[in-house]
Amino acid sequence: MSETKTADIHLIKRIIPHRYPFLLIDRVEDITGTESATGIKNVTVNEPHFEGHFPVEPVMPGVLIVEALAQTSAVLVGVGLDLIDKGALVYFMGIDGAKFRRKVVPGDVLKLHVETRRGGGKVWKFAGRAEVDGELACECEFTAMVVQPKP
Repeated sequence: MSETKTADIHLIKRIIPHRYPFLLIDRVEDITGTESATGIKNVTVNEPHFEGHFPVEPVMPGVLIVEALAQTSAVLVGVGLDLIDKGALVYFMGIDGAKFRRKVVPGDVLKLHVETRRGGGKVWKFAGRAEVDGELACECEFTAMVVQPKP
């Protein structure tokens, strides 16, 4: 298991394949093995989805908040299983109980808390909670499959 506790943007890009405009996390902190981590997303007005969602009052789409939670969990697994530079992929399999409690808008700092509910094999289950200034913005559970490249 890795000793890494934080992943900056450079390490994130060595673990997950996402790139602009779909890389939705800036940093991952408090990585505890494969058990939990906190992603950080600095929400800025120049993100492409704000042009159409919504032009008069920009709001981050809920589905992108859930995706940011999933990307945080992929980094958690990547660090915890030492999958850095190994080309592993994490695919969504399901989203359960997604609830949105507040708008996320430009200028917000989104804290993305993820905890592993079940893991260790190919299929993992996570609980996610996204907060702004300690206020709940989104919560959900999601399932993902970790696929490691063949040797």
